[in-house]
Formats: sequence, structure tokens, C-alpha cells
Amino acid sequence: MMTLRFKQTYKFLIVLLIILESCIVPFSPPEVSLDEQYLVVDGFFNVGGSDTSRIELRRTQNVNQTDQPVIETGASVKVEGETGTSYDFVETVRGMYVLPPDAVNMGDKYRIRIQTENGQEYVSDFVTVSVTPAIDSLTYKMDVVRDAMIFYVNAHDEQNKTKFYRWKFDETWEYESTYSSALEVVDSQIVSRKENITKCWGNKKSGSILLGSTVRLSEDIIKDLPVNTVPVSSNKLFRKYSILVKQYGLSRQAFEYWTELSKTTQLTGGLFDPQPAQVTGNIKNVSDPSKLVFGYFSASTEETKRVTISPSLGKFPRCTEPDTIPVRCTGFPDDPCAFNTQKLLLTYWGPRTDFVLVASPECTDCRTAGGTNQKPAFW
Repeated sequence: MMTLRFKQTYKFLIVLLIILESCIVPFSPPEVSLDEQYLVVDGFFNVGGSDTSRIELRRTQNVNQTDQPVIETGASVKVEGETGTSYDFVETVRGMYVLPPDAVNMGDKYRIRIQTENGQEYVSDFVTVSVTPAIDSLTYKMDVVRDAMIFYVNAHDEQNKTKFYRWKFDETWEYESTYSSALEVVDSQIVSRKENITKCWGNKKSGSILLGSTVRLSEDIIKDLPVNTVPVSSNKLFRKYSILVKQYGLSRQAFEYWTELSKTTQLTGGLFDPQPAQVTGNIKNVSDPSKLVFGYFSASTEETKRVTISPSLGKFPRCTEPDTIPVRCTGFPDDPCAFNTQKLLLTYWGPRTDFVLVASPECTDCRTAGGTNQKPAFW
């Protein structure tokens, strides 16, 4: 187990890692065996004013279901303070409710209140705010045996109060298509392509449960805890790679919830996949407390740190060689030309520019790999 190896490496540091393969387990709401679809609440109240608070609402699935989980849309979501304050979330996309950054009373206690479109009301226990210490550093090291780059987080709390931690991360990488398309057909004319579809940026959120605890240590220190493993074969490291790590302090109750949840997700897939067990949190149905609700509401500050590297590891993408087709059509439907091909136009070919080079979108349009050609603001 990773924990055992960690102890062997750092004799004076005992950090509890709840992990599946590299101590990271995809988070999914627990599944129930009944036909009823129970509410799943994922998110937390960001009280530091540094980033938007996000609450995602969906419904559970049974193990034998393969459909996408039901998104809970049209709900009313608000966070209430014990002193009477209230903060209303707005649904920006289906099932995602957000609250812009706002400075709030750190000494207050907070709870979430949800009213679904069908009239059901849910409320959590009041929770205290967890103040998260800053991330000291993000480091990385090439693991030759695994042929992967490992990223590590380091943090400490001088007041020895945090003890329980959780991390998430967003990774972004630059990549290119094999060929570059300089031409396109617009209004039955071949013109220079204005949009660059050769260079793109991929993005992926962790969606993982990564926990750490220092309760058995004399000092509240997290040292060289692995947060992400990037295989060279993924080609994310070929051009430029950036990772943003987000750190949260947890209460003991929240830590215990995520610990139990991680145990049920070791054999399951991604976010909101069906689960083989039931792990409920601190949210209840107001009219029927016995009705299952999944999720844990917490309030904390968020600390982030980003590291960007250009290690030039991996391989340039390869594709079959481009085809050469005439610009003008012959009139026969089976004869390809620049104006009837499904492939993308690369450039002119031949002394009279009466031919063009073409290649498939998969080899020419980087967006087909799932990324966007809009450069990130931080790049």
C-alpha cells in the first residue's frame, strides 16, 4: 500500500492517504439498490472570497443502470448562516448552482438548504468554517520506472489546528494536430483559414478523493504528498503542462465522511457512477428524515498553487500521409475535389496550384481530441 511506502520513505511523517492506485480514488455518490433516485449533493461553501462556490445536484443510479445520471435542475439552493445571513446560488448550467466570491463572517456557522422542483426540501447540519493553511510548494519528479511525472504537494499549519486535508486539481496541457490546415471552403470559394485549429489546450479536473491527516504527528506538516501522476504516454507533457492544486481544510466529521466514501469507490468508475454501498452525509430530507440523501456540506477557505512545466516528454502525433486531390471537380460524383471532400484542406500543391493536400479532421483539427483552441487566460 502507498501508506506503507510513505512510512518507509518518511519515518517521521505519517499521512493517511485514501487511495486507489497512487492513493487517488474517483469520487462517486453511493448507489442504492432500490428504484428510487435519491438526491446527491456535491460541493462546498467557499468562504474565503477567492473563488466561486459550486454545488452540483444529481440523482443516484442502481448498479445495473448504464444511462447517464439524472441532473437535478430548477432547484432553489441557498446557504444560511446561524446568525441569519443567507446566500442564494444561481443555476448557470443544468444541475450546477454557483455563488460568486463573497467575503463572509468566518466565525459564523453555515448550512445548506435545497428545495427541488418537485417541492422536496433538504437541509444540512450547521458546520463551522475550516481555515485552510497555504500550500507551501508544488514539486515534481520523473519516475523512470513508471515512465511518468509525479506531482507533490507540501503544506503546514504553524498553529497545529488543521490536521485534516483534502485536495483537488485541474490539469491543462497544450497539444497540436499532426497537420495544419491553411485553407477552407467558404461560400464556394477556397480562402485562407482564419481560425487556428492546429494548436489546442486540453483540460481535466481531478474528480478524485485525495485526503491527508497529520493527527499522529507532533507538527501539522504535509510533506511530498503525491497528488497526480502523468504518464509520458499520455503526451500531456510533450509541449507544455500546467497543474492547479486546490487545498481544503476539513473538520474531523467531513474527513471521516470522505474516508468512508472512498472505501466504497475503489471498484467503481468516475463521478456519479453507480455504487455498491451507501454512505450518507450531513444532509437530511426535511419532511422525511429517513429518506436517503447523499453528500456532505462543508464550509472552508480554499488555497491554490499552480506549477507549469515544458519537459518535452512524449511523441509528436502521427497520422497517415496527406492525400492530393484536384481543386476543380470533374463532374463525376465519385471523384473527390476540394469542394466536395470531407477532409480538411492543408495547402495548395503543384506548380499551377491546381491540387490541394488534404487530411482527415482527426489529423488536422486539434479540437477533435476534446480540447479547445482558445488559449487559457493564465497561459
